[in-house]
Amino acid sequence: MSLSHTITLVARRDATTLTDADARAARDMVKGGVPVILSPGEAVDIPSPAPHSGMPTLDTMRAVFGPRQIDVLLTRSRGRRKGLLVADMDSTIVANETLDDLAAHAGIGERIAEITRRSMNGEIDFAAALRERVSLLAGLPATLLETAWNDVRLNEGARELVATMRARNARTALVSGGFTFFTSRVAALCGFTEHHANVLEIQKGILTGTVGEPILGPDTKLAHLRRLAEDGRLKPAATMAVGDGANDLAMLKDAGLGIAFHAKPIVRAAIGNRVEHASLRALLFAQGYPATSFVSED
Repeated sequence: MSLSHTITLVARRDATTLTDADARAARDMVKGGVPVILSPGEAVDIPSPAPHSGMPTLDTMRAVFGPRQIDVLLTRSRGRRKGLLVADMDSTIVANETLDDLAAHAGIGERIAEITRRSMNGEIDFAAALRERVSLLAGLPATLLETAWNDVRLNEGARELVATMRARNARTALVSGGFTFFTSRVAALCGFTEHHANVLEIQKGILTGTVGEPILGPDTKLAHLRRLAEDGRLKPAATMAVGDGANDLAMLKDAGLGIAFHAKPIVRAAIGNRVEHASLRALLFAQGYPATSFVSED
């Protein structure tokens, strides 16, 4: 049987160690080929047949390896390295929900965080939820943006992911339902080729409680993915998208490789390739990059 696909195991490296026994177990489960170590103790590739009747599903394999904080990803072996990365920002490239942080400094964190939760779980319309949240900021000083920025922390592997793909001539875009105040800075820190987000409207140093129109939501994220692929003359299969919330679903489903990163339940239920334990380094391992080829975050 042709080994046209690849199973990739990636461990959360600060919590566990991927062993030879893990690789053998995965190989036996799929009747695959000789494992290829991508990072000792962290990641391994296992050549695999295409999914078929009788072969364990990804969910079955996750049930085996998940308790040990090991992720399981499945990709086609041909064309694994992508020419385009489109990434969400909040809770994906950064650990924060920046609007929630902004609201917390304004003393209305719980009110806004609950709307955010419902929006990211797909319970309410994204654009309506954004307008509602922003309206609660009316009259606050714009200096709170800088205060919230001081809380922002990149997720592990963010710089490595972008730098390594750019070093291989991939285009990288940060596309967020958040705000340009934050995406411009995160994009600069990570080296994204470009960034797109919503604009918080400010007058005389005060937040107006309004956001620039049109709202950048799920459809816009998908449009950016397709535009960038077309501009780069890339087939859909050559694209990658990563995100965590309901507003990312359209682009995750459309990309050649869509990865749900520590995602909300509605996203986990819809997207096959999920990183639930490891860092953003997993996105490079999923493309077959060994750790020795990563461009350092330093």
